[in-house]
Amino acid sequence: MTARRCGCTTRRDVARVHGASCTHSVGAGVRRRAVVAGVATVVLLTAACGALPGSVTSVDAVTFDQELAIPPLAESEVVDGVRTFSLTAQEGTTSFAPATERGTQTETWGFDGAYLGPTLRAERGERVAVDVANELDETTSVHWHGMHLPPAMDGGPHQEIEPGGTWRPTWEVDQPGATLWYHPHPHGETEEHVYRGLAGMFILDDDATRAADLPSGYGVDDVPVIVQDKVFDDAGQLDLTDDGGEPGTLGGVVMANGTVGAYHEVTTERVRLRLLNGSTARTYTFGFPDRSFDLVASDGGLLEAPLERDQVRLAPGERAEIVVTMAAGETTRLASTETDLGSVAVPFAMGGNDAFDVLELRAADELTPSPEPAWEPSQHADGDALDAADATVTRTFELDERRINGERMDPGRIDEVATVGDTEIWEVRSTVPMPHSFHVHDVQFRVLSIDGGPPPEELVGRKDTVYLEPRRTYRLLMRFEDYSDDAVPYMYHCHMLRHEDEGMMGQFVVVEPGSDATPGPLQGAAGHATH
Repeated sequence: MTARRCGCTTRRDVARVHGASCTHSVGAGVRRRAVVAGVATVVLLTAACGALPGSVTSVDAVTFDQELAIPPLAESEVVDGVRTFSLTAQEGTTSFAPATERGTQTETWGFDGAYLGPTLRAERGERVAVDVANELDETTSVHWHGMHLPPAMDGGPHQEIEPGGTWRPTWEVDQPGATLWYHPHPHGETEEHVYRGLAGMFILDDDATRAADLPSGYGVDDVPVIVQDKVFDDAGQLDLTDDGGEPGTLGGVVMANGTVGAYHEVTTERVRLRLLNGSTARTYTFGFPDRSFDLVASDGGLLEAPLERDQVRLAPGERAEIVVTMAAGETTRLASTETDLGSVAVPFAMGGNDAFDVLELRAADELTPSPEPAWEPSQHADGDALDAADATVTRTFELDERRINGERMDPGRIDEVATVGDTEIWEVRSTVPMPHSFHVHDVQFRVLSIDGGPPPEELVGRKDTVYLEPRRTYRLLMRFEDYSDDAVPYMYHCHMLRHEDEGMMGQFVVVEPGSDATPGPLQGAAGHATH
């Protein structure tokens, strides 16, 4: 939809109502405190124009004439039983035509290339290592989002890599096959580093995914789709500005795998799309205008069975695997429709009213047959299962403006202490009318309930990130296994990356039974990369 332009409904005007005219350090707090009070003013302003706007964050229409770029599979070698990858964070330039003028080269960052990074792939039971080098002029890190691994290998703010430095995390893959991803996590700078292009997928395989009746030809009928939105300045360079709007930068250009106006040639009856919301703030509702699809997996892996759906909502950091059926010679488009953000204050200013196409699928005149999606449980299914009856601890987390439980992120403070082997329930609630999402490092959780009722079927699978509709309580079931360390923490935080950078994050350690660790000052030194 197109915003109604009448002089008082631009995103910048809405931002002013939220206090964005202040300086960054002061204005951020004023803006957040003004969100609720500013709603009435925004409504009055827009009502003066005759109607509420369709959108003030609308996305530009494009012609779908650019072949979808497919991130290459990362090369690896097995050395002494360890599958070893390498990644280099580096600067480069990228053409985002037609969003920018033909011939314009936009300055970007990427892993092993100018923009985004290769897809890493490993099997459950393998030991992996990644040799990471930082050739940027800024300190960065690499977080393995959704991965179960030791805290010193997590790639959070305590494992930053200085310019010219290297880091070699290693761990054993012991979790279900799933579509995970990797991205930077430097303290206070995550939004900028991801926005510039540092991100990539990490696909895990196991016995269930290998044997499943699912499209599996990488880049052919099993296609990674990293969806992001951007703003470009008049010179065609990436623009990341804090105009005071919530939940952060909502770009007018949407791309898939760095391709603007992307199409993919389909040669099989069914195609599997591994959807990743790689944006820093925008929440999408993906679907097709002319057909349903099978939802087969969420963040942490395969569901119990395919779910036929018309749409699926993904907040920043969330993933979903869908299987789309095509007929020979036809064309359809993956689109994001208007998104139900829950009871947010001004959905038209937070992307809720935006609708746009993302990726065109073009079926060949002849298609190779594909079976209907089906799979058997993994041999690890019983051991992976979570049972609420096993929970011995319940914790409560309230997300408000830029705080969790009233506290901003402090790298020197431990907020929670969990015990290895314990199953816990985390009750999480957003108390303000703005979009938030909640991500927990190390574990995959199960959504037990929302406001005491069962979650929708699309949220019953393994998750590591979940969108929080305002003023609703989400009960999350998780188990802490294998790894403990009194001195090196994991993170939990909002995955709206500006919120995270401005302090909406906490730290927890997992300790051995009988440990005397308590919340408070972080004891010891968390591991840092070498340089």
